[in-house]
Amino acid sequence: MKSNRPLLIALATLSTAVAAFAAGFSIGQEQKVNSRVYELRTYTTLPGRLPALHKRFSEHTMKLFEKHGMKNEAYWVPTDEERKDTTLIYVISHESEDAAKKNWAAFQADPDWQKARAASEAEDAGGKILAKAPERVYMKLTNYSPQPK
Repeated sequence: MKSNRPLLIALATLSTAVAAFAAGFSIGQEQKVNSRVYELRTYTTLPGRLPALHKRFSEHTMKLFEKHGMKNEAYWVPTDEERKDTTLIYVISHESEDAAKKNWAAFQADPDWQKARAASEAEDAGGKILAKAPERVYMKLTNYSPQPK
């Protein structure tokens, strides 16, 4: 029995190390997910201009968001009579709030974005799209929220 003691100690040490690594890896993954920042944005268009905004997002904006580190999460239109024809609500996410600032700066400086925006707001395309500046809320997941996959 005494001859197995070093082996048992080695196995116990190895088991502890593996458990500690697994716990650390799990916490690291959780922190990575929990550090992600979600951005809720609400756009209000001028009357009759929501289709132009949908077209710009589907043909240009979403791809450019991804190009600049923004993850497209989900897009909605309200169903209530007052806002259904003038409102787009969406959520994108970023690695962090600092990353969000960098992502937006790069996106707005992108010549492809500037070209798409100008084309969608040209007079012959119907003119200005937004009635007011977009509303923005940065959010982080709660510890009890279902985690994104």
